[in-house]
Amino acid sequence: MNIVLSLLAVIILLLLAFIGVDVAGWRYFFGVIMPMATIIVFILGMVYRVIKWARSPVPFRITTTCGQQKSLPWFKASNLENPYNIWGVLGRMFLEIFFFRSLFRNTKVGLKDGPRLVYGSTKWLWLGGLVFHWSFLIVFIRHFKFFAEPVPAWVLALQNLDGFFQIGLPIIYATDIALLAALTFLFLRRVADPKLRYISLAADYFPLFLLMGIAVTGVLMRYFTKVDIIGIKEMAMGWLSLSPTVPEGISSLFFMHLFLVCCLFIYFPFSKLLHMAGIFVSPTRNLANTNRIKRHVNPWDYPVKLHTYEEYEDEFREVMKAAEMPLEKE
Repeated sequence: MNIVLSLLAVIILLLLAFIGVDVAGWRYFFGVIMPMATIIVFILGMVYRVIKWARSPVPFRITTTCGQQKSLPWFKASNLENPYNIWGVLGRMFLEIFFFRSLFRNTKVGLKDGPRLVYGSTKWLWLGGLVFHWSFLIVFIRHFKFFAEPVPAWVLALQNLDGFFQIGLPIIYATDIALLAALTFLFLRRVADPKLRYISLAADYFPLFLLMGIAVTGVLMRYFTKVDIIGIKEMAMGWLSLSPTVPEGISSLFFMHLFLVCCLFIYFPFSKLLHMAGIFVSPTRNLANTNRIKRHVNPWDYPVKLHTYEEYEDEFREVMKAAEMPLEKE
């Protein structure tokens, strides 16, 4: 049911864009008002969520560790697994952000004949996630050519590298194929595994279908149908200059693609997809583990009247002596 509802939601979004443009003629709404509103909602949503996270108090170091902490000089510390300075934190954050290091080290557990508890690798999940995120990033950067004139040289260089294995015309970009393959793998993995399918919600399937819709409509525009690239760039440049226009001749397929992108960016700050920003403000990742180097005092601690052992012994001296318990002071 979660799969059906999520797929149906994406289909409805596509139909809304198609009917709105081809039937109702709301080209200005889908080409100007919707993108501009999306930018505002995305920025405000991101700022709100990040500020809310940043204001969450973290009185103690709660760094996730899986290596030797720095202590005595003759113990070899693991500065990437258990960072104790800023360089260790930066190194671990770099590997986590760009190469998903913790996911690479992840394992799965299951019961086999016996029954036996067996641990296995999840490298396919790591590879699928890595391919998806890198492909999506490169595709996203490639679209900068619609927002600049002249197109920056580094964008053209990345585009040429992406189309290095040229097969016919138009040039087939490797990231287009990789993005669709990775999304398909992530969806099939969630469906094929009974345990994973049982705990999956509509919020897990909807982003997958939404991203698939964006990728498929983009591939259709590039390889199978004709679109007015000049008109699309004119419209994109209008967003940046705050003088938006909607040129004639742009197909409804582009507006369907654009509407799904807008829905993704509106949905982004309020969904699980925000882990992209959350990794930077997560105290389990961005803190050095200095619990043995520096004493951390909870700033919320209020004065508490202590009952020392000396006072305890004075209070219960006769009872302790009758029970023949050892006393520090006779």
